[in-house]
Amino acid sequence: MSIEGVTDLWDKLLGAQPDPPGLLVLLTALAGFLAVAFRPVWRIARNAVTIAHEGGHALFALLTGRRLRGIRLEFDTSGLTLSSGRPTGPGMMLTLLGGYIAPSLVGLLGAWLLGGNRITLLLWLAVVLLLLMLINIRNLFGVVSLVVTGAIVFVVSWYASPQVQAAFAYAGVWFLLFGGVRPVFELQSLRSRGRMPESDADQLARVSHVPALFWVGVFLIVNVAALVIGAFMLAGQWLPASA
Repeated sequence: MSIEGVTDLWDKLLGAQPDPPGLLVLLTALAGFLAVAFRPVWRIARNAVTIAHEGGHALFALLTGRRLRGIRLEFDTSGLTLSSGRPTGPGMMLTLLGGYIAPSLVGLLGAWLLGGNRITLLLWLAVVLLLLMLINIRNLFGVVSLVVTGAIVFVVSWYASPQVQAAFAYAGVWFLLFGGVRPVFELQSLRSRGRMPESDADQLARVSHVPALFWVGVFLIVNVAALVIGAFMLAGQWLPASA
């Protein structure tokens, strides 16, 4: 690739795209909410939340010095991340904590990038993170899920028009912000019926000696806060135009 080509690629990656129409921001927010609220769609789209959830476990494990042993993504939208290290202590607690808050935090990061109109950069970062996660996948369905997801994001980032890129990026970020909240309620519903005795919250309770319900509350507070802050960031893209 020539120097000019590298420069063009760099400019495309780091350059700011045009402000999206206010209606696009509003419609993608509605689409993201409906994808989470409408059960048939949620059953499929939840795979994206699971990818972020397991990626959160993996990232916090690595950041705290634990050794990542592998990640599995299952057809029923469940997942499993295995790491080795001390079974107690801050590293284990952060690794367990990272799963349920990761989708919302990724959505918040996406909202911040979209606030600066860095749409292409957001999409390329998503591709890079998916590739890094792919290295640690240990089952076929997980590989297929990440390859398909990454391919879709890459095709949109490379070939789609700025308008399509904006719609795709905003819909994805809204989905993660809304989608980070629903699993917390699902978690507590299953826990109350005794169907998730080994949930992240219950494992945190054993490690920290703090009740599992406390950790469910932490998940909910973090994710709702991320949704509110992210919504304000994204709303800033259309409120001035509508004034």
